[in-house]
Amino acid sequence: MLRTHTCGELNDRNIGKDAVLCGWVGGRRDHGSLIFIDIRDGYGITQVVFNPKSDANLHKKAEELRSEFVIRVGGRVERRPSGTENAKLPTGQIELHAATLEVLNKAATPPFEIADDALVTEESRLKYRYLDLRRPAMQRSMRLRHKVCKSARDYFDARNFVEVETPVLTKSTPEGARDYLVPSRVNPGMFYALPQSPQLFKQILMVSSFDRYFQIAKCFRDEDLRADRQPEFTQFDIEMSFVSEEDIYEMSEGLMKKLFKDALGYELKTPFPRLKYAESMARYGCDKPDIRFGLELAEITDIVKDSRFKIFKDAVAKRGKVIAVNAKGCASYSRGQIDELIEFVKTYGAKGLANFKCEAGKLISQIDKFFSAEELDAVKAALNASDGDMIFIVADSKKIAYDSMAALRKLLGNKLGLIDQKRFEFLWVTDFPLFQYDEEEKRWVSEHHPFTSVHPDDLEMLREGRELDRVRSRSYDLVINGAEIGSGSIRIHDRDMQELIFRTIGISAEEARMRFGFLLDAFAFGAPPHGGIAFGLDRLMTFFLGCDSIRDVIAFPKTQKAFCPMTSAPSPVDEKQLNELSIRIKK
Repeated sequence: MLRTHTCGELNDRNIGKDAVLCGWVGGRRDHGSLIFIDIRDGYGITQVVFNPKSDANLHKKAEELRSEFVIRVGGRVERRPSGTENAKLPTGQIELHAATLEVLNKAATPPFEIADDALVTEESRLKYRYLDLRRPAMQRSMRLRHKVCKSARDYFDARNFVEVETPVLTKSTPEGARDYLVPSRVNPGMFYALPQSPQLFKQILMVSSFDRYFQIAKCFRDEDLRADRQPEFTQFDIEMSFVSEEDIYEMSEGLMKKLFKDALGYELKTPFPRLKYAESMARYGCDKPDIRFGLELAEITDIVKDSRFKIFKDAVAKRGKVIAVNAKGCASYSRGQIDELIEFVKTYGAKGLANFKCEAGKLISQIDKFFSAEELDAVKAALNASDGDMIFIVADSKKIAYDSMAALRKLLGNKLGLIDQKRFEFLWVTDFPLFQYDEEEKRWVSEHHPFTSVHPDDLEMLREGRELDRVRSRSYDLVINGAEIGSGSIRIHDRDMQELIFRTIGISAEEARMRFGFLLDAFAFGAPPHGGIAFGLDRLMTFFLGCDSIRDVIAFPKTQKAFCPMTSAPSPVDEKQLNELSIRIKK
């Protein structure tokens, strides 16, 4: 090895010993005749001292060092003079008194300082990602990601899971997000798809008697991006045979308990609480609620349906909902503060935001004249309002009312300081609808995917094709602090039931055969009852590291336009490559 130690390894136990370090020049400081440099690698930083009294030629050589030069330096480990110690560094008690110096490679002046506190745009960070990854924060991020993956592998191995790699070039089975397509050169006009998940392959593995499968899987979805989405992402993918929901919950909770302990030293309490989808929507307006604080929603549709307030009456007449939240202690909000909240809910499609303040035991508003005393008293009771409180109300379609009020609840929670940022609150959300109606395509589609089992209590409704909006599935999501980090279900393992689901969502027998024939054929040879779940590794890492964006936990991420500034991908290809693939670009 060119080095005897890493730059984060030396401490007071090494004082008086010789050491050789390799790394990058993190900074240089001239203090009179002495030159100090910080040598940095992926493990830490060590201070190096060059003294002209020891070696004038070496000192002169050190004067030529610049930021990010790659060097090899040897010398004696000494204790730092009293008062110069750096308690923030593991190596802060010592320094290396240089005796040798070798410049392994010079470096151009970097476009930004390699430091965690440097002010750098995300565009620059992604363009020069190889420099950004040198920063201590990014080093910690990538090393913790490795540790989390190892911890997960150890957990699954101890439970007799088998890691199986499933294909990356596979068949396009579009049902949900768009596929990334890959043209086949040897089969002109034919395309592979990059997998949105290993769903079908892991189900086939269950048929193959690999009854406990996992994979740290790369997945791809061609969809609009946000801070928590990437065109390619990584997930802990899991499937088990001969299990019920309880087995999935127990396995998942054990995994989370181990990961949070190993990554953060944080002790999770299990089992996690559970909430049915319908109750989650009623209380929080969404299927991934943050339960670290209250401010639960209340539906008051039946209370105000006969009021004289036109906006409420019109919403109810169109089968919409009237949803309210009690902002405790906010009756003193100014007109400007209220207007700000009104504009906020409008971004979610709401037409406005009604408000009532509770004063002297009554609800007071510019619109209170449109309501009877009995209606106002009932609203006050439904929201458990007391003097000093402010009630906010949205009346709109079901989706808009829930979406806007769920977002308002979260906003108020932050504004009122109700959220403990150091807590992790897990929640299972269960019994999702099996279907949702697609207004654009005028047909029923799967809420999650078409391989999810129906809730046994709703089997007859499915078979009879009635009240499909009320048919529940055997699916479940795991939520942390208002973010979904895992989703799964008990799968269909019966061919006849799978074909019924296909028919219900408008997939003909011919189309089912073309798209999913290999799965149906596998089911014909004895598929065991099975179920599984997948956890988003990138999103989990944001919790472990306290990041807002998953781009900070991925080595080489894409922008929100699915573009890589470092490599300029995607990029054009030459005509020869297109011809080999029998492809012509449409002008």
